Amino acid sequence: MRIAIVAPGGVGGYFGGMLAMAGEDVVALARGAHLAAIQHSGLRVEGPRGDDTLRMDASDDARALGVADIVLFAVKLYQAEDAARAAAPLFGPRTLGISLLNGITGPDTIATALPGAIILPGCAYVSAVISAPGHIRYTGAMSSIIFGSPVEDEAARAKSVDFAERCRRAGFAAEVTDDARSALWTKLIGLATNAAMTTAARLPAGPLYSDPEILEVVAALIAEATAVARADGATLPDDIEEIWLTRLKGFPPGMYASTYHDIAKGGPLEVDGFSGHIVREGRRLSVPTPHHAALYAVLKPHRGGRPPLE
Repeated sequence: MRIAIVAPGGVGGYFGGMLAMAGEDVVALARGAHLAAIQHSGLRVEGPRGDDTLRMDASDDARALGVADIVLFAVKLYQAEDAARAAAPLFGPRTLGISLLNGITGPDTIATALPGAIILPGCAYVSAVISAPGHIRYTGAMSSIIFGSPVEDEAARAKSVDFAERCRRAGFAAEVTDDARSALWTKLIGLATNAAMTTAARLPAGPLYSDPEILEVVAALIAEATAVARADGATLPDDIEEIWLTRLKGFPPGMYASTYHDIAKGGPLEVDGFSGHIVREGRRLSVPTPHHAALYAVLKPHRGGRPPLE
């Protein structure tokens, strides 16, 4: 099974690296200094499970990589359309695309850019970043992906189940679900809250989630996102709010959301797909979201990168 990673950043590099370490045929669509480093020295994946360097075919031209069985999309939401078009040569008639993008809208964006392709919605749970070109650093030994099932295509469903088993053999959890949209909302509830808090405050989890007054705001953010998700038809655990509040309080003290790292270097933010999406859907569904609206307003000027001060 040939597995193509688009692109091997923190999330894609981690899962692609783990699959490659397990002996899977992994190729990567990358660019810039990261691509050059992978081509020259391989992809280094460092974390609690060890420090390994993997050799893999990598190119900025998908035609050089050939048709894949599985294409994992692990890019930012604002990169989705361009990444999908660049990845088109990786798709044959039986290729499955799996979106691991944050938020809710990524799978539809990719599918629109790749008419006729099978694109499965999914999400990933891992904390990993590019610490240097060609070098992925992750924290925590636990990681997982969950993605949708192509229920109307038996051959495609069998391939998705096969891929999930290969993921488990590679050392991370993988689940195929018939309700991927609920899985996406389940992740977004906590992700949007953590992204808004750590990015707006420019502080990591430790000082935020140990302060009782701040935790009142955190709980309100979780409750708003949960209400919007349920109004949108997501099936969630009855105690989802308690689950996420407990999980955030248990994050490593130095942990930031990826949006903090983006804003710190002056890069664009996925805020439109996080709190922005919750606010827009709240308006559409008549669900109040005042806390997300306030933090979205704080972060919105940075969504395209550091705003000019003139």
